[in-house]
Amino acid sequence: MNIDVRSESVVYGCIKNIASEELIQQRRRNRDAMQALPSSETWSLVNREMFSLTEPGATDQSLATEVVHFGASYQGVEHEWTYWLEQFESLLRKMYWVSATVHLETEMSGLHSFVFATDGFCHEPERSDIQIRCEWVKETA
Repeated sequence: MNIDVRSESVVYGCIKNIASEELIQQRRRNRDAMQALPSSETWSLVNREMFSLTEPGATDQSLATEVVHFGASYQGVEHEWTYWLEQFESLLRKMYWVSATVHLETEMSGLHSFVFATDGFCHEPERSDIQIRCEWVKETA
């Protein structure tokens, strides 16, 4: 099997949420949103297997920040990047969070970092606007 790794793209990042009085409800809502994503077997660009979900109650409830990590590799996802972003933003609209960062690494165009922010202190599902900022880092030889 000969795989052309030059066209491989890697996407990874994290979604952060600040602990609040409704932390347990927010974590449940966020977990349900990620579990409702399609399986990777459906060829969905954003799928539930790419997220690291901890078991309910497995993290220290007194910590101030909840961090959800995600990552996946693709063949040339930059050609479908608009669709990937649409699917990721659809997930974010269903979750509680204060920031989300996505890194896209490609051989052709270097590293792109996308930072998602909300118009308030915390994004509330279906209520807040999402803003995105892109930073491009091109490594020189």
